[in-house]
Amino acid sequence: MPTIAIVGAGPGLGLSIAKVFGGHGFDVALISRSKDKLDTLVGELAAAGITAEAFAADVADPDQLTSALRAASEWFGGIDVLEFSPHAGLTMTAPKDVTPETLRPQIDALLFGAVAAVQAVLPGMLDAGSGTLLFTTGGGAVNPYPMLADANIAQAGQRNWAINLHNTLAGNGVYAVNVAINLLIGTQAPEGVPYRAPDEIALDYWMLHTTRDRAEHFIAA
Repeated sequence: MPTIAIVGAGPGLGLSIAKVFGGHGFDVALISRSKDKLDTLVGELAAAGITAEAFAADVADPDQLTSALRAASEWFGGIDVLEFSPHAGLTMTAPKDVTPETLRPQIDALLFGAVAAVQAVLPGMLDAGSGTLLFTTGGGAVNPYPMLADANIAQAGQRNWAINLHNTLAGNGVYAVNVAINLLIGTQAPEGVPYRAPDEIALDYWMLHTTRDRAEHFIAA
């Protein structure tokens, strides 16, 4: 069975992606900080007939994340798809107020975390001559939002690297794509706020994995 590892798995988009890929025959490795919350998701997926396991790790700790992904690879016999979408917490920081201290948590989780995750799974994908790397950012990675300057910086770096991976790995059978989500993820939102249900967004990830035809996918109203 092929396996998808979801880094930053939660009850929203992460669970929806797990259900979509699991429904297409994938086993699922769920990675985030809280083992208890992950176990709840594993139970929900099991009830849907999907095989999943939880691997707790802080995405901002490269050693923990690497160990979790290696454990998942050993458990399932390899990782065929990596989806990276952790939440580093939103800090309302204007561009003029960015400091190393405000920026560091975003860089540690979103950029360094992405690098650590890819380095843990990419050698196996290159050996197999196939694999998919799905990166998730907010729309601010493309068109910055002034009040989210810290996250914008980290996600823009992640996006840049994802597109670089796309441009250099295709000949080796590995597909990389950045998904920029420029709306609220949910089934409802305040009036005037664009939104889309996580179950609907998750279908786009399956489409990207199967079509492998672009470096970036922008989700907006």
